[in-house]
Amino acid sequence: MSTTTTIYAYALLLLRSGVTLARISSGGILYPQESESRDVRTLDGVWNFRLSPESDPLVGFREHWYNKELRQTGETIPMPVPASYNDITQDKAIRDHVGLVWYDRSFFVPDTWRQQGLRVWMRFDSVSYAAQVVSWRTDIHCRSTIGHRISWVNGQLVMSHEIGHLPFQRDIASVLKYGSKNLVTVAVDNTLLETSIPQGQLSETYTDNGTQITQSYTFDFFNYAGIHRHVHLYTTPQVYIDDISVRTSITGNTGVIEYNVSYNGYDQSYSSPLCFVDLLDKEGKFVARDITTLAGRIEISSPRLWWPYLMDSEPGYLYTLQVRLASPQLGTKDVYRLPVGIRTIRGKGLDYSLVAKDYNLIKWIGANSFRTSHYPYAEEIMDFADRQGIVVINECPSVDTVGFSSILLQKHKDSLSELIRRDKNRPSVIMWSIANEARTHLPAAGPYFNIPVYLCTDLFEVKTNYLSLFPKAQYVDIIGFNRYNGWYSNPGRTNTIVNNLIDEVQNWHRNFNKPIVIMEYGADTMPGLHLQPSYIWSEEYQVELFSEHFRAFDILRKKGYFVGEMIWNFADFKTAETYTRVGGNKKGVFTRDRQPKSSAHHVRRRYLALAEELDNFSPPQDAYPYISYQSYRDKRKNEL
Repeated sequence: MSTTTTIYAYALLLLRSGVTLARISSGGILYPQESESRDVRTLDGVWNFRLSPESDPLVGFREHWYNKELRQTGETIPMPVPASYNDITQDKAIRDHVGLVWYDRSFFVPDTWRQQGLRVWMRFDSVSYAAQVVSWRTDIHCRSTIGHRISWVNGQLVMSHEIGHLPFQRDIASVLKYGSKNLVTVAVDNTLLETSIPQGQLSETYTDNGTQITQSYTFDFFNYAGIHRHVHLYTTPQVYIDDISVRTSITGNTGVIEYNVSYNGYDQSYSSPLCFVDLLDKEGKFVARDITTLAGRIEISSPRLWWPYLMDSEPGYLYTLQVRLASPQLGTKDVYRLPVGIRTIRGKGLDYSLVAKDYNLIKWIGANSFRTSHYPYAEEIMDFADRQGIVVINECPSVDTVGFSSILLQKHKDSLSELIRRDKNRPSVIMWSIANEARTHLPAAGPYFNIPVYLCTDLFEVKTNYLSLFPKAQYVDIIGFNRYNGWYSNPGRTNTIVNNLIDEVQNWHRNFNKPIVIMEYGADTMPGLHLQPSYIWSEEYQVELFSEHFRAFDILRKKGYFVGEMIWNFADFKTAETYTRVGGNKKGVFTRDRQPKSSAHHVRRRYLALAEELDNFSPPQDAYPYISYQSYRDKRKNEL
């Protein structure tokens, strides 16, 4: 690494080094929810945006851009939030920018919030990769000097966070101007280093216009950045419900919900607040009520269970755990309602219309699970999974992990802690994926990965039906592996797939005696490219490759330890520019605009056939379009 690149990387590390000076909330991370005691407002919309020059990444801090409206520092452009800024404009410099960018917007808060003594929380659902947030009152003049942390409000930074795809928040009531205009400014850094999660490298490229800092990484998706999920402003009483943890189980004909409620803001001079817990069914009828303990056990006779899609006539059944916290001396109460699905496991840039479309496609194709590759998905996407009965393997953003340093390990642990803290109560989540395609052949990998596994076990004591997915097989409950037979290995030779795949799965099981899932297999396919006989990149080749995998899967499934198959990928997606990618990764069974390739229809017929075979699911009429009278009659006869 050159001197220039070293200085640049050091400057960005310096910005991230002082996170303890502006801590985010370390308590619970319950999703903002309106109730009798909570008000929720959105800060989504059009923000102001500008790049920090790559030649001088710290100019915004040195010139105190956060002390005034961003438009007063230079030219800004409108930028939608939530969104990844890379794809919004036609400017290649913005798409490929490396380093810091700046956002700001103004907002108002009512004076009634001050009069009621409410806490006011600012919550970012995700900013990638690292963020510093400053909120200042228009009547305050702030001063700062360059040091470990740069953005201050009356000597205090509002919050900082590193690692994308996960939420962070803080109570900002003390810095607000009630009944007047406030300004929030966010500095976002998209730089990936050897100690970030995921990892990347900086280098210098000599161009016709001089030296340019470039970002490289080994993972196969584009490094989108920005404020790419929702931003909320919400209130709680001074004494508030901080976190709720549940774990569910089934004993005979009885469903069990064990819960634990924690609260915060309590002043020792007051008596302890009172807690009341109710359980309501899907129709809002009480199943249990007025339980007066912070931690307890609710038993339900003949409960409605949370079943995955295709495995029950009413998948995704959710109860509601209603928690009420009363502080009589303060005259306040807090109410939070948590969806709960009763189930157990036995070891056998956000767009609502796009999310709904994707779930409709998942159900259309006959799938009932997905992996959040290769980072945690938005909470709204996870809500859909809970309600629709879709099983989720939840993955932290550690991809192609290498260079197993203590700094990297701490950030890896932070990403897992924040992910589990966010999604621990979701019935849809059945596995935690600790890394994807890590370099586990290296000697340092064993001691390194042993620590995240035990961390997850400790964190997940609140939920006993815990499974993990993990690249170091001896440490985990389930082995998941990626293998591209017929593509990266023996391209064009589909006649090598069945035996190679069966041999590998049998070896995994022979060595570790654990259940096995294939997490990735597939082939890049250009939509509309038809070649017969089949040829790589054609739609015919993708169908043929899938068929050979299906043949191997059916043989392995009969052995009892092969428990799942997952295609790479659901839809085509953008990657970094490279001659091995034609406009991105084309392994999807759907195009990037969600139109099916030939393989989507092929996969649909298999998944619906499996659901019919294993769970007595009745396929829809359009699953088997009319071909001839005889074939249609035979199909209906089999169904009857």
